[in-house]
Amino acid sequence: MEKSPLSSFLLLLLIPVLASCVEKQVYVVYFGEHSGEKTQHEIEENHHSYLSSVKESEEEARSSLLYSYKHSINGFAALLTLEEAEKLSGREEVVSVFRSQEYSLHTTRSWEFAGVEKLLNEFNANDKDDLLVKAKFGRDVIVGMLDSGVWPESYSLKDKGLGPIPKGWKGICQTGDQFNTSNCNRKIIGARYYVKGYEKYYGPLNRTQDYRSPRDKDGHGTHTASTVGGRRVHNVAALGGFARGTASGGAPLVRLAIYKVCWPIPKKGKEEGNSCFDADMLAGIDDAIKDGVDVLSISIGSYDATPFSKDSIAIGALHAVKNNIITACSAGNSGPASYSIRNTAPWILTVSASSLDRKFIAAVELGNGETLQGESISPYHLKRKLYPLVRAGQVVNPNVTKDLLDQCMPGSLSPEKAKGKIVFCLRGNGTRVGKGAEVKRAGGVGYILGNNKSLGEDVSVDCHLLPSIAVGYRNATKILKYIDSTKNATAYITPADTVIHGIPAPHMAGFTSVGPSPVSEATLKPDITAPGLNILAAWTEGDSPTKMDVDHRVVKYNFLSGTSMSCPHIAGAAALLRAIHPTWSSAAIRSALMTTAGILNNMGKPITDASGKEANPFLFGSGHFRPSKAADPGLVYDASYEDYLLHLCSIGYNLKNLTRNNSCPKNLPPPHNLNYPSVAIPKLNGTVVVKRTVTHVGSSRSIYFSSVKPPAGISVTISPPILYFNQYGEKKSFTIRVQAESTEGVGESAKNKYRFGWYIWRDSNGTHSVRSPIAVAFS
Repeated sequence: MEKSPLSSFLLLLLIPVLASCVEKQVYVVYFGEHSGEKTQHEIEENHHSYLSSVKESEEEARSSLLYSYKHSINGFAALLTLEEAEKLSGREEVVSVFRSQEYSLHTTRSWEFAGVEKLLNEFNANDKDDLLVKAKFGRDVIVGMLDSGVWPESYSLKDKGLGPIPKGWKGICQTGDQFNTSNCNRKIIGARYYVKGYEKYYGPLNRTQDYRSPRDKDGHGTHTASTVGGRRVHNVAALGGFARGTASGGAPLVRLAIYKVCWPIPKKGKEEGNSCFDADMLAGIDDAIKDGVDVLSISIGSYDATPFSKDSIAIGALHAVKNNIITACSAGNSGPASYSIRNTAPWILTVSASSLDRKFIAAVELGNGETLQGESISPYHLKRKLYPLVRAGQVVNPNVTKDLLDQCMPGSLSPEKAKGKIVFCLRGNGTRVGKGAEVKRAGGVGYILGNNKSLGEDVSVDCHLLPSIAVGYRNATKILKYIDSTKNATAYITPADTVIHGIPAPHMAGFTSVGPSPVSEATLKPDITAPGLNILAAWTEGDSPTKMDVDHRVVKYNFLSGTSMSCPHIAGAAALLRAIHPTWSSAAIRSALMTTAGILNNMGKPITDASGKEANPFLFGSGHFRPSKAADPGLVYDASYEDYLLHLCSIGYNLKNLTRNNSCPKNLPPPHNLNYPSVAIPKLNGTVVVKRTVTHVGSSRSIYFSSVKPPAGISVTISPPILYFNQYGEKKSFTIRVQAESTEGVGESAKNKYRFGWYIWRDSNGTHSVRSPIAVAFS
């Protein structure tokens, strides 16, 4: 009997649905925390039993298991069908089941700019008031790096003069491609790699693209590791001699533990980014907790906003907090759109990116006599004469679509039209280095990269393959106007010079992701900002400075920009504070960094965004980090693991197995009462009373006075307005009454618009100023 056309059509519709049920993907099955009653072998056998309950055979159950998380985190990663995942999700003991999602990396003077002086000797410094001396340069604090690995031969990662590995260290030095146990030392005290989740998604690793070991062939991991804790290396410069000086991490004597979780994306250039999977990252964090790290630095983020219960970084960091480990994470590079920020769990220190006071000044001299400033680190120079100048849209191949005319995408430029010319390309689609490579391929003699409006005056520099310059939006507009005004536009790109003490600095990077949090607006995010624009640090010698296949240059130090670069600055600062205050909680260290951060630039004016407009806490959080002040904050806002669990309850999460009593209490505090160093009220209707508690960590007796700069149209009252402390460690509570003065005339569009303010506690002798930002929107 023949099938009817209708039945055939219905069968075609069902095929994708049926396939999704039988197709196996990597899922994370999360149980919460361990009870402490089982051995690691028993835990793994328990995980096998869950798999056996949904698999057809014991052999299939064991072969499907990728990772058994059995140290701090309780769960496993396995190959499951959708039906199998749903069955496990229905088990009472299971907190959550989620598919292992793909994440990406958020990609010397910075420490001096932040107020950390560069003392000449790491071992014989005598200034007892200096932050580095107080912290013993971070000696014996262990920082775990979740990233793309490490280049262990880097001068910045030598172990000369370092003492024995800390006694509490339990990690290993995992061997693999071009990496053996001798590559670990008293600086890099441990190294591991995690590739199972990646390989189940993409297939076997292409070992010409990366090493199947902790060795870094990308550069990102070496860059972030040396930013946190690189040793002092004199006479360092980028290719071309730029930024010459002494390279150093923030805490040069910390020990580094490497957890390689990010790998190249097949069939894509490495300049386009890496791939990091939930299953691999959760395994790395679980090992890092067991190994004994004090700080975690994670410059990785999800593509999409993910609930905390299905976010491996948030889950792992929550377990880290339980073990008093500080976790610093990058905010993301998807600015300037609101709600673009990532890694916003309140137990994570979320870091945005801002500029230094260092620039690499070059100029475009136009044929009309106008000279426009930009920046460049190109080691190549043009002969001193004017060259034909075109915008990319004038020299493209016929098949290029209108929306990509000026984008200089690969293969878009015509060699016949571009040869011998300086080509102007607009930022937007593609990579900055990819655009430069396309101009070179087409025979261009020079390359101008212009910002679009959203990026403003924020200029990122790259080590291009030809003479080049990057310009901000205003100068890009002027160059395009000149090109369009004449048939014979000409220009010359001047060589660049390194200039420090530039003004205004810092300003916020145009790429930095922006709050509020798309997952929960109950906490103001980001927390803090640090340098992330044009940061020079150590680099892999397994790849070029641009990461492009056509680039065969090898360098030891390289520039990168991104919140990936700002995150390790905060991790390094946290390591210094942990060295000075080893008994402080991770929340106390975060509080110290946040409440002492600065909101003014080096001109004494408010920090601005990339377009020159005044920035707000959804860009910089509490402000630009000042590690030296954070060492002595006066007061701290402390919080515990249990406080974070209670907060999860208050924002609607079902804890299930996360707490031993297996449930949230009936009477929950409002979300804004988490004892956080900032205040966020996303839906103010009438009056809200916020509760906070501060712990005194200053001299034995102190008096603190409150002051307020309220958000526009809102009254803020602190009660009591004065706090008296008699001893170190004493706690005092207060309330913050937030009230709408009037909502009359406030339209619907303005109701959800945030307004910002501050409240500050200052001590009577003027030593301490403890500032907290406020963000309020009407309901």
